[in-house]
Amino acid sequence: MDSTSYFHPASKTEKENRVLVFDTSLIEKQENLPSQFLWPHEDLAYESDDEFNDPPIDLRGFFNGDKEAVNLAAKQIRLACLNHGFFHVINHGVGSGTIQAVYEHMDAFFKLPLSKKLALKRKPGDLCGYSGAHADRFSSKLPWKETLSFSYEHENEHGLDVVNYIKSVMGEEFEEAGYVYKTYCEAMKNLSFIIFELLAISLGVDPFHYRDFFHDGCSLMRGNNYPPCKEAGLTLGTGPHSDPNSLTILHQDEVGGLEIFSNNKWVAIRPRHDAFVVNLGDTFVALSNGKYKSCLHRAVVNKEKVRRSLVFFVNPKEDKIVRPPVGLIIRGEEPKEYPDFTWSDLREFTQNYYRVDANTLQNFVQWLHSMRKIKNL
Repeated sequence: MDSTSYFHPASKTEKENRVLVFDTSLIEKQENLPSQFLWPHEDLAYESDDEFNDPPIDLRGFFNGDKEAVNLAAKQIRLACLNHGFFHVINHGVGSGTIQAVYEHMDAFFKLPLSKKLALKRKPGDLCGYSGAHADRFSSKLPWKETLSFSYEHENEHGLDVVNYIKSVMGEEFEEAGYVYKTYCEAMKNLSFIIFELLAISLGVDPFHYRDFFHDGCSLMRGNNYPPCKEAGLTLGTGPHSDPNSLTILHQDEVGGLEIFSNNKWVAIRPRHDAFVVNLGDTFVALSNGKYKSCLHRAVVNKEKVRRSLVFFVNPKEDKIVRPPVGLIIRGEEPKEYPDFTWSDLREFTQNYYRVDANTLQNFVQWLHSMRKIKNL
């Protein structure tokens, strides 16, 4: 495919000329919402009062070693992932106090003066740091949100990579926040490994295959803050897309706003304080040999209330070869659906050449083929 078909970031000079500072106190005083935040009708349409009503996956039996309950959970996950790639988990073993502590520290960060938040501004090409409406990357269809992101290495025994990062960019006074984030990341890693085991069982492969694949990964933790917007019907907190990573574990506050596209309509995800939202990403689609779906989702904005969410994006090690287990490839019957690639390949594509949407994986495969042809010339 011609590379001009892909999204290309603006040059540094262009970015400096057009970067918008996400200061809602000033933006909301304007008569009209700035055009950068306006989303096309097709992305805003299909508003529905329907709510997601699939039964949550209860993990209590997993922790108790109940084989019958484990098999039931795997069957429920299989059905969800064949349909839309999304499910809730309850009795997950993560304490409510751990979750609340992260919200409190994220709230404290987002309430800092804008100048202090901008001091942590995410650098071009990097995934970590502060971002206001992703205005450093895009010039249109900006999401009405601000984020704080940092990485978490699965094999870092004491999780001090998180603590050290927070202290280095925010100062020694945020050391406690670093330890709270570290504890949460450890809990999310452990939960993701349980989900990977259930996913493997649901696909009929070695139960530990995916756990082993991700044991040395490097995931990304993100806090999302969605300020209220008086013209909420014209913009989105997050546009329609599927995640490029492998697995996303999300907790949303009581305000709500998350929607998934299921059975040809947008369906609202009612907040549950006792549950985590789990959705598959494009990388796991490849790891399942295309058997499972990645979840198309978006976040709408509230007119009156701030919405918050905590997101843990599970990734493999950057140089790990992404390919499905042998058991999912039957020679002559079920060939491999996607070429081998690494997480760093897909990350490069989505960071430098393409804005994620519903077709990221398909376009990535074409881009990968074109890049490999060029290298072989």
